[in-house]
Amino acid sequence: MTMRLTRYTDYGLRVLLYLGMKREGLATVPEIAARYGISENHLTKIVHELGRLGHIRTVRGRNGGLALGREPADINLGTLVRQLESDMSLVECFETGNTCPITSDCRLQKVLGQALAAFLAVLDGVTLADLLARPAGMMQVLGLEPAPPVP
Repeated sequence: MTMRLTRYTDYGLRVLLYLGMKREGLATVPEIAARYGISENHLTKIVHELGRLGHIRTVRGRNGGLALGREPADINLGTLVRQLESDMSLVECFETGNTCPITSDCRLQKVLGQALAAFLAVLDGVTLADLLARPAGMMQVLGLEPAPPVP
């Protein structure tokens, strides 16, 4: 079993990180897709969802683009993962319509439920601002100019 976030959530996190690092001006889907080497079409769907959720704002038109829709400190990773992940069922017994014959006597569901709760609890303690605390390295890799140090 591999516990893994979907690419959808991974790319959603990357979009928010990018927009958080590019605080001045707007970014575009083609720009972000090129910096990360991912599909524009796939990214467009994710950006739409992030906008619907209020995490980003979109500006239409010739000089349009994307920016964060709220402050980085107000974007909680646990909440975001719950919003973007369509299925957090680690095993069949987490699902509606479970047909596993040992569910009533198996302790695995409880243990995996605790593990999932611990995983989400860690994410609940982190915001986008925490991930952006020292962005200079990420900014350099993505071709963004790091902000000058504050005196």
